[in-house]
Amino acid sequence: MNLILFGPPAAGKGTQAKKLVGERGFIQLSTGDMLRAARSSGSELGKRVAAIMDSGSLVSDEVVISLIEEQLAKNPKVAGFIFDGFPRTIPQATALDESLARSGQKVDVVIRLKVDEQALIDRITRRFEAEGRADDNPEAFKKRLVAYNSQTAPLVEVYSGQGKLREIDGMADVETVSASIARILDATLAQKAK
Repeated sequence: MNLILFGPPAAGKGTQAKKLVGERGFIQLSTGDMLRAARSSGSELGKRVAAIMDSGSLVSDEVVISLIEEQLAKNPKVAGFIFDGFPRTIPQATALDESLARSGQKVDVVIRLKVDEQALIDRITRRFEAEGRADDNPEAFKKRLVAYNSQTAPLVEVYSGQGKLREIDGMADVETVSASIARILDATLAQKAK
């Protein structure tokens, strides 16, 4: 089963993905992690990634899809994949669908963590004030939210139109969100088994 965890930065996607990896044997395909691993691998693709990253350029969708295809091929018997940080745009979603189709797979379900953006900003601001983490800078976080809303949020309509979108309250506590995700995954598995 392949799933996308969907929601703005700091919605809790990473926390839930880690739980699914541990509890269900999924593999989390994090774009950032894959790029770093490719870079250090010394493979031909890794050398391309390193050159792009060293130049300060963004890695193309084509390269990211190649990394995803590499992981799909390496892990044919895995319980499923969680796509994290990809797709972020409609063209990326189309490329992912085409890539999965080539290996007889698809995105089975997209789980959207619905959150209150002002509550996220408040949470990040408190964490920044308490811990001083550079990646929690409230101004930088607000820019990431704007980018998410302009580039990634339109995917809600795409996946809703495909009948794959399920939404849950991402503001609930971690265990409640996990239980909601588990119910969605179990229902999706039951549907696939028919």
